[in-house]
Amino acid sequence: MEKYGMVYSDPVDTFMVDQTKLDKDLQGTPIDAIRYRGMIGSLMCLTSSQPDLVFVVCMCARYQAKPNEKHLYAVKQIFRYLKGATNMGLWYSKDTSIALTAYADADHAGCQDTRRSTSGSVQFLGDRLVSCSSKKQKSTAISST
Repeated sequence: MEKYGMVYSDPVDTFMVDQTKLDKDLQGTPIDAIRYRGMIGSLMCLTSSQPDLVFVVCMCARYQAKPNEKHLYAVKQIFRYLKGATNMGLWYSKDTSIALTAYADADHAGCQDTRRSTSGSVQFLGDRLVSCSSKKQKSTAISST
C-alpha cells in the first residue's frame, strides 16, 4: 500500500469496479507501464493466499503492455478492497451447513478485445466462497451451431 501511495485511500467493499468493462481502450490516457506491472506483480503474490482475487487480478494483468487510466483505476480498486479486508476470513460454526455447492457459467464471445468465450465457476462450502475460476477460450469459434 505504501509503495503505491494507497495508505490513505478509503477502503471499499468489493474489488470489482461497478459498470466498467476492461478492454484495450486505445483512446485512453496512457500511464507508467512499469509502475502498473509492479502493482500487478504485488497482487499476483497475494493470490496464493487470497484466491478470491485471482479472477480480477488476472483480468487487470491482461493489459500490462499498454495500460491506461481505466486499468489503473481497476487495480487501485483492488488495493482499496484489500485495505478494508485485512481482518476478514472464513468462519465455520458447528451449526452451519457444510454442503458443497458449485455453479458454472459461460459468456460466449464476451471478451471485449478478442470476442472469445469465457467460462467460469464458483464453489461454496456452506454459504462461503472457497474457490472460483475463469478461463478464456484459446481460439475464436467460427460457428456456434
